[in-house]
Amino acid sequence: MDVNDPKVRTHMGTNCACFNLRRAARLVSQKYDQSLKKTGLKANQLSILIAAYDMGDRGMAKLAKFLGMERTTLTRNLSILERSGFLEITPGRDLREKKISITPKGKNILKSALPLWQKAQEEIVASIGDQAWQNLLSGLHAISRKI
Repeated sequence: MDVNDPKVRTHMGTNCACFNLRRAARLVSQKYDQSLKKTGLKANQLSILIAAYDMGDRGMAKLAKFLGMERTTLTRNLSILERSGFLEITPGRDLREKKISITPKGKNILKSALPLWQKAQEEIVASIGDQAWQNLLSGLHAISRKI
């Protein structure tokens, strides 16, 4: 492959899994961020809150693995949520481990955010249609299981 060949670059841009998944993820995140604006949450923060609530206080390492995030990235995001009073971070049994738990304030922000999330979700699914959405979701789950 020759990077000087415009056909090669075009092929990569239209077929590269990483480029296209990241581009779509950024655009979808912008849609959710706009929908969640009045809560003050970003889409990424909402995902972390939901996962932390769902997983209980299993710890940062398991939360990072579940979310597919590096621990340093998760730590930065958790700090923001903790400062906002949405999460509590406490030491685990092992001093290297941190336990994450959602606070009552975090549960309240989720109550405000979920209807806004639902509307954005419905708009995104409607934009590509139910069948295309199911196919996309199936493919994304398959990638997540294999990587």
